[in-house]
Amino acid sequence: MEIMQPEFAAAELNSATLHASLADASMESMNLLNQIADEYPEAISFAAGRPYEGFYDASQVHEYLEIFCDHLRTERRMTEAEIARTLYQYGETKGIIAGLIARGLAVDEGIEAVAGSVVVTVGCQEAMFLVLRALRADSRDALLAPRPAYVGLTGAALLADLPVLPVRTGEHGIDLDDLLTQLRRARAVGRRVRACYVTPDFANPVGASMEPAERHRLLEIAEREDLLLLEDNAYGVFHTSAERPPTLKSLDRNRRVVYLGSFAKTGVPGARVGYVVADQRVTGDGGERLLADELSKIKSMLTVNTSPIAQAVIGGKLLRHGCSMVEANRRETDVYRRNLGQVLDGLARRFADCPGVTWNEPSGGFFVVVSVPFTVTDAFLEHAARRHGVLFTPMHHFYGASAQSRQLRLSISTLTPERIEQGLDRLAALITERLRANGGAAAHAAGAADGAATPPAAPLGPRPGGAR
Repeated sequence: MEIMQPEFAAAELNSATLHASLADASMESMNLLNQIADEYPEAISFAAGRPYEGFYDASQVHEYLEIFCDHLRTERRMTEAEIARTLYQYGETKGIIAGLIARGLAVDEGIEAVAGSVVVTVGCQEAMFLVLRALRADSRDALLAPRPAYVGLTGAALLADLPVLPVRTGEHGIDLDDLLTQLRRARAVGRRVRACYVTPDFANPVGASMEPAERHRLLEIAEREDLLLLEDNAYGVFHTSAERPPTLKSLDRNRRVVYLGSFAKTGVPGARVGYVVADQRVTGDGGERLLADELSKIKSMLTVNTSPIAQAVIGGKLLRHGCSMVEANRRETDVYRRNLGQVLDGLARRFADCPGVTWNEPSGGFFVVVSVPFTVTDAFLEHAARRHGVLFTPMHHFYGASAQSRQLRLSISTLTPERIEQGLDRLAALITERLRANGGAAAHAAGAADGAATPPAAPLGPRPGGAR
């Protein structure tokens, strides 16, 4: 006898009952760009800010693991059983390479950090979230950040329910006068500004860098206004000149700077290892701790710990190069220097006498921003991929969900010289097509792909085209 089962409707969830961040269009940015790239795999991509792949060697993963294990044997006097346990078990929440990271910061940046102030994270993205989650105490709290800003930062802030108050960006990064204006305006209406996020070197997406004098002034503002600074330094290694300006953290004498670091660009991206240096004192509840200790509590409930095997690979690479990621990335830095110069020269050759097409000229890093006399939408990106076989990132993704922008970001990091030339040819044809369709600058744009040079203005401040 067949038993009839009652019919039930499949479970459905109303989006209004989910976290508010999921309704924000900016949360779709990374997925959208990946989707277009997957749909048009043959397109030449200036979109992804990924490191150069030409020096990848799978055998090095094993080499780095063995170097790290030898470090555990010789420097930390571990037995083979203890080494196996270190790699196989969960491990300390703060991480097993915090001491090596602290050593590397001293070598490369002159940052004196004790191992206990370092928390090793699952990429820098987790480091951002841990800090923002810890700082967000109630609805009065807010974060200052430059506009445009890295989407990972704004996404982490959404997840932490921490409103981001935008600060204007100038030619050399965050505008400190506007920072003061926004800080005081926020406080006047009862906001408690917990920190200001800043990328002093080659900020994503604009590629701008702060002048040394402005770095000192920012620290003075932080001390005078009792403000924390969240310094993100994913690209600081990749300067085109040998002289690298000091990080904010290396100049910090009063623990005003929480330092966010990543090995995604300098180490092994697939390892997904980042870190945060949080040496600020936390008082109350009858004791005193470091902010890093508080962050590790959140991490223990979020990801438990960062993969010890992934940490061991990064630790081995650090040890292999004397704990210097500057030294470990000599070849990559040369590639990025070459690629940046080639892209800037290529833009100058292709957009001769083309009114409205300008770009900035960073002194390192991965990104160049191009301004055009029309709105750059996701539909335009899809057309670029389908019709012209070239990809970039529309800048509106870094301004907010409802923003419109006449800019696009080019990433110079992953392409060979040949692909750069092909990609710029395709970009020139795309922009020429749109200008002609719009009926503007057609006579000038017709020669865009032919290669005559002209000095365009930069979107973040005037600068002669082709100069470095």
